[in-house]
Order: sequence, then C-alpha cells, then structure tokens
Amino acid sequence: MQRRTILALILILGFGSLQTTVVAAAPADSAATVQVTYAKHIAPILFENCATCHRPGEVAPFSLLTYQDAKRRASQISEVTESKYMPPWLPVDGHGDFAGARKLTPAQIKMIRVWADSGAPEGNPADLPPAPKFAEGWALGEPDMVVKMTEKYTLRAEGKDVFRVFVIPIDLPEDKYVTAVDYRPTNRKILHHALMFTDTQKQARKLDEQDKEPGYGNGRAGGLGFVPSGGLGGWAPGVTPRHLPDGVARILHKGADLVLQVHFHPSGKVEEEQSSIGLYFAKKEPQRLAISLPKGMRRQSLDIAPGKKDFTLTDTFTLPLEAQVVGIFPHAHLLCKEIKVDATLPDGTQKPLIWIKDWDWNWQDEFLYDKTIKLPAGTKIDQKYVFDNSADNVRNPNNPPKRVTWGEQTADEMAITFFIVTAPKDALLFQLGRGRRADAGGAPGADIATSAIRDALRRRAEQNLNQAQGQPDSKPQANPK
Repeated sequence: MQRRTILALILILGFGSLQTTVVAAAPADSAATVQVTYAKHIAPILFENCATCHRPGEVAPFSLLTYQDAKRRASQISEVTESKYMPPWLPVDGHGDFAGARKLTPAQIKMIRVWADSGAPEGNPADLPPAPKFAEGWALGEPDMVVKMTEKYTLRAEGKDVFRVFVIPIDLPEDKYVTAVDYRPTNRKILHHALMFTDTQKQARKLDEQDKEPGYGNGRAGGLGFVPSGGLGGWAPGVTPRHLPDGVARILHKGADLVLQVHFHPSGKVEEEQSSIGLYFAKKEPQRLAISLPKGMRRQSLDIAPGKKDFTLTDTFTLPLEAQVVGIFPHAHLLCKEIKVDATLPDGTQKPLIWIKDWDWNWQDEFLYDKTIKLPAGTKIDQKYVFDNSADNVRNPNNPPKRVTWGEQTADEMAITFFIVTAPKDALLFQLGRGRRADAGGAPGADIATSAIRDALRRRAEQNLNQAQGQPDSKPQANPK
C-alpha cells in the first residue's frame, strides 16, 4: 500500500492533467519506423499536459520542463502510460462523455514507448516548441480574486481525524457569480478533503470568536454549526479545477463570508496548514445557477465484515421533476473498488452517468459532462458501490481487516454521489433534494444529504414561496435570471 501511495505522490499531478494532444508523427502502426525524438514529439506532450504541475515551485516533486528532466524518467513515463495508470482517469469509456478527459491515444502511448526504448533521443533543439507559460501557481490562470485563511492552523501529531471550520471574510460590494474555484492547500498530505460554503448572516464569525484556536470545531464530524447561505464546491485528492459550462455559475452573495471546512488527518508529526482559494467570476450574469446535491446510501446499510471481498450496496432514486445535470462527483474511501451510476428514463431509455471499475481515492474528481444531461421527471437513478474489505486489498487501512461502517474518518467508509444540477429557481432544486427512494418509500432518513444543505434548500424554497405570495422576506436572496 505504501509503495503505491508513494508512486501516486510522485506522479500524481504532472500526469494528472494529461490530455489528448495531436502530435505531428506517424500512425501507431508505423511509429517504430520513424525516429521519435524529445524535441519534435515528446516535448509537446509534456509541455502541454504535464508541466502545469511538474515545474519549479509547484506541487509535483520534480520538473519535466527540460530534456534532461524527461530523459532520466523516460522508462517510468513509458511504463505508467502504457499500463494506463497514467494519466489518472477513472471513468470507463462509454459511460458518460466528460470534459477534459485525461486520456492518451494508442499512437501517443506507442510513441512514448518507442522513444524510451530507443534511448530517449533528444533530436534537433530547433524542433522544440516554445516553453509553456503559466500564471504563477494557478492551473486556470490568474484568478479574479484570491482569498486565504487568516492565520495558520497547527494540526496535532497523533489522534483521530480533525474537522475544522475557518472563516474567510470577503465583503464583496455586489453579488458575484463563480464559474470555477481553485483550492490550494500548503500541506496536502494532511488533508482528506475541504468544502467551501458561503455565509451572509455572519453566523460562522460568532462561532469563530468562541474558539481560541484558529477556526472552530463543532463537536460532531463534518458539522458547520449553522445553516450556510450556499456552497462553492469542494476539494479532495485528485480533483482538477474546471470551469462550469457556459451560462452556469454558483452565486457568491454581496457581503458574504467564505466558510472553509477542512477534514485533517494527523501524519505522525505536528503539521501546519494555511490554504488559499482562487475564485473565477462570470463575465456576465449566468442563465442558470448550479448546486451540488448529495445522494447516498442508507448509513445503516454500510456495515462491512472483515474479510468480505465483494460487499455491494445498491440504491434507486426517482426524480420528482426534470433535472439538468452538468456534472457528477462519486465519493468513497479506501475500501471501495467499483462505482456505477445509471439513469433509466421514463420511456425505458438507458443513460449511463458514470462507471469506475477501479476506484482509487487518490484520483477522485468532480467530473463535468461535455454537454448538459437532461433527465425528465420520473427518471430512475441507480447507484452501485462495491467494497473489498479483504487482506488482498492493498488499499485496506487495517491489517488484519476490521469491521468497517459509515463514518467521516479516513478508515471508515462512505457511499455518496454528488450530482451537480442547475435550475432557474431554487424551489426546483429543493424538490430534487427530496426525491424518492425505491427502497425507502419516502421514510424519514431516506435522503442522507447533509442537514446543512437540506435546510438551506428548504429555506430558499420558503423564500421563493413568500415572494410569489407577496409576503415580506427578512432574508432576501439574489434572483438571477
């Protein structure tokens, strides 16, 4: 397990952004008949797809900006691309068409192998493309706004995982619409995940004032201690920042605070963290607003006996009205090995949403679709999560295996899918969040969406109803077109 984790850390971000690149070269079946060189064939791939993180001062542990950088790792690059361990792309082809799919063509993979096997020749330096240029530290270019934790947080060396909430004042003079968020931790190895919320009522500030340490805790794992005004998404290992589709954004209200909830896991020594967040704003008011709706399994159903190799959870959720889905974010921990989500339309048409045959916690991501998927009311969404709690699972955190149940700790498990949906009215989103389970019949607890999100949706729905009936609303919300 440690060797695989180390390999992931060494390679994670350089190849994490690999995308298909058209290179002037012979077809795959004749690649061996031409001399493949670094300058003419390999450098364009590395410059465009790997150098984002594999450059001085970035998170990757080595650079790939020069010929010498690439030559000394030629065999390694060839091995991980040929095995398709790199680029790290979890979804199976044909089960969702996603933007920014990190895949190499067979011709490119063979080209890299030929280059490595032939001694990694440099070629003519005159063939080199221009060196890539980057906005310092930001994958999507310079953000419109950068905010930062107001002070460093010190994490203890040992003990259980820690959930900490940090308030970051923004004080915008007007509403802004966020199309992308780039979360940049300073100490990735101690972070399990981070979630970003907004607070227009300054509730988090009051909680923060009551805690002497930076940020505040709220007793139960994952709690905020208040109902947020909205959300801006999240981060976990492997997540790549991307813009939402054109005309879609998340709202950041005038005067709102950004509230950052971070899940830490101790590393064995005292560590520090002071995260930064880059915000990218829409150039014009969007047509639709996006929100992430979590739909998961019954918590009590996730109870995995030690040694159980194929523990399977299934769930069916019926949409009460039409949903426009722009992305999907499956989430589990270390024992999960397969995730499959499919939609069955009312007319019987099958619509695969995502299938991950070999789940790897290190490469989880928010997957945005190439095109918005419209699912009519009555659509059934089937989810399947498969777990391996045997000693054969190299990712199993327990040796020997132990009973594992639902929980927030890294060694616990989860089975939850976040659907990124859009709608012109918050009331519609609220109804989607209360969709029906086939196995629950609307029973209490059937929807395990976090209470904070559920309550926020309820409040927004009530505000919309009040406005429609001409009643005053003590907590007005922006009403974008």
